[in-house]
Amino acid sequence: MTIGRKAPAFRLQDDTGAWVDSASLKGKRVVLFFYPKDMTSGCTVEACEFRDLMPRFTASNAVIYGVSPDPVASHQKFRAKERLPYGLLSDPTHALCEAYGVWVEKSLYGRKYMGVHRSTFVVGVDGTLEMAWRGVKPEGHAAEVNAWLRGEAAPVPATTASAKKPAAKKQGAAKTSVAKKQGAAKKPAANKSAAKKK
Repeated sequence: MTIGRKAPAFRLQDDTGAWVDSASLKGKRVVLFFYPKDMTSGCTVEACEFRDLMPRFTASNAVIYGVSPDPVASHQKFRAKERLPYGLLSDPTHALCEAYGVWVEKSLYGRKYMGVHRSTFVVGVDGTLEMAWRGVKPEGHAAEVNAWLRGEAAPVPATTASAKKPAAKKQGAAKTSVAKKQGAAKKPAANKSAAKKK
């Protein structure tokens, strides 16, 4: 998936059993957040954060849909339990997940399996992909997406953020090294002074 390219078309059932067609969403800005499974801790945190920020997304003229391979019945329970104000799309054949490149091989305790790579995409009013976040953490992600929609924060790739950490450590190490050298340089001077007194 490339930013600026046409977003994948889809026709999936939502939590009410109604069919949602991507063509019917044209003219709207759509936020699709893909998550692994209903009722799980991380997915619940993410879904509820999108829920709590719903007024801000509405103010940004954006509609939200959560997407996972869970069946319609599971989505119904999840949405009712957490009082989610947006629809949940059921992708049981993971066709849409594959189209967006989020159906990937995972590993847990040495066991490999296929699952959803937690990711979010913004589709513009013209049906093209505007933004993508892949491999996100549940906490704080909804706020990150909303800030981007409102133009309040530029998206910062995770690799950029992690690349800064070693530099900070190096800087700290350099300061320690300089301090040690300065301390070592002062000691001989003190010894000379003591020698003169003798």
